[in-house]
Amino acid sequence: MKFMILVKATKDSEDGVLPSEELLTAMMKYNEELVRAGVMIAGEGLHPSSKGARVRFSGTNRSVVDGPFAETKELVSGFWIWQVRSKEEAIEWVKRMPNPMYTDSEVEIRQVFSPEDFAPIDPTGEMRAKEERLRAESEERLAGKK
Repeated sequence: MKFMILVKATKDSEDGVLPSEELLTAMMKYNEELVRAGVMIAGEGLHPSSKGARVRFSGTNRSVVDGPFAETKELVSGFWIWQVRSKEEAIEWVKRMPNPMYTDSEVEIRQVFSPEDFAPIDPTGEMRAKEERLRAESEERLAGKK
């Protein structure tokens, strides 16, 4: 099962405060554990929302709102993508994580949809096959850029 682990923003992360060398070292050690265990697929930190934008959809209309965004507790400051056996395993890994912030913080765990989840609306498997082709093409392009 694939999960996205979302590190919630704090006032410090939204102010662009970078982690200390100590915290960065602890996180790198933790990431090494995840990689060696075959859990981590990807992981990145995000710049503050002041450097971001949101696109709002209303029917065929699109509007752009530049950051920063007011509700810090609803923002994300970083993420991981993990491959684990269950939500419980993801929870256990998160509980081992160093606190990613200087203050109290929160991490959200969300399961990522898999192609099998869409079987009821794709009984022939045509959409899943197309998705697999697109993934393969994307991976080939990324491999070519290295």
